[in-house]
Amino acid sequence: MSEREKRAGVEVGGSDSPRSGASAPTLRNSPTTPTPALHELAFATARGEHRLTAEEALQLLEYADILVLGAAATEMRDRLHPEREVTFIVDRNVNYTNVCVSGCSFCAFYRDAADDDAYVMQPDELYAKVEETLALEGTAILFQGGLHPDLGIEWYEDMLRALKERYPIHVHGFGPPEMVHIARVSHISTREVLQRLRAAGLDSLPGGGAEILVDSVRSHVSPKKATSDEWLDVMREAHELGMSTTATMMFGGLESIEDRVQHMQRVREVQDEAVEKGAVGFRAFIPWSFQPGNTKLAEGEFTGKAASGWEYLRTLAVSRLFLDNVTNIQASWVTQGPKIGQVALCFGANDMGSTMIEENVVASAGTRFMLAREELVRLIADAGFTPVQRDTLYREVRRF
Repeated sequence: MSEREKRAGVEVGGSDSPRSGASAPTLRNSPTTPTPALHELAFATARGEHRLTAEEALQLLEYADILVLGAAATEMRDRLHPEREVTFIVDRNVNYTNVCVSGCSFCAFYRDAADDDAYVMQPDELYAKVEETLALEGTAILFQGGLHPDLGIEWYEDMLRALKERYPIHVHGFGPPEMVHIARVSHISTREVLQRLRAAGLDSLPGGGAEILVDSVRSHVSPKKATSDEWLDVMREAHELGMSTTATMMFGGLESIEDRVQHMQRVREVQDEAVEKGAVGFRAFIPWSFQPGNTKLAEGEFTGKAASGWEYLRTLAVSRLFLDNVTNIQASWVTQGPKIGQVALCFGANDMGSTMIEENVVASAGTRFMLAREELVRLIADAGFTPVQRDTLYREVRRF
């Protein structure tokens, strides 16, 4: 039994692996009280002796003691990352347009093309943002924008080529919904969009626009955006083309906890396919909580409160345990604040994400947390880890 298990007061059985013929811990869960068997399951998963089913993940998410979840997720994080390092990146979110036809009810950032404050970023403004990012020792920009009705594939190609001709910077951009939208506007396939943008300078694909990968939820919060299957298929195509990607999950809106688990299960299935084919696939998973401020969703069907720090940490820990094939789990201090972000390092996270030189989408919903690199380094060090600045592909840039 590990020290963490002893501290959590959990009794754990033998170390035989179910994958090599031994049986998995028997689940004797009560709908009201966490049981030792449920906690045993979490630690067996953390040791790599058992792979959670969706039903087991649901029971952990609903009934397990939160401190036990944190201890088990930390055990798994330490097994996958024994070096006791926590990584982060210095980069910038560049929202190249706020014009969007999707009209997602959870978004306070988008505008209609006729709105007075609608924009498409001009090259000089983009270049100034990139130059500032490089001056701050940033290594990447994260391109994300609205689904603009008039921007075809050629516009994106021209922007990328001009940018990469000028600056040695990694472009992490255009999530699956943007790829689906560009394909529709340009009357080509999403695979061709990926191939052409990659040739023009796109380096990797972020996991934006995932929200919850359950269409019964998406039909309420983002009915005009890519479906769950479309999102996942774009990621499959990106993996087949050798592109590195990430996956996200926005929770705390209209979804149930069953929907959260289904989302994680679909991400894990696509990652299994990538690993089987020898691809990197999803380098990281980033769960983050819905911010209701200034959104139509908050004025309509959503009648609750934003997900609490405890709910966030519980969901984070279960994602670490369930997504055994995704190497990195990222803390979302941008939505939860720096202190919860720091605590997340004790709930399975091994990465603190970005310093966020600029962030507009979450800020539009009234949540605005910003951290200088020095502060992020301090938070990581104070939590007992070695801070390591990385690039988008998780290669070391600087050690503190």
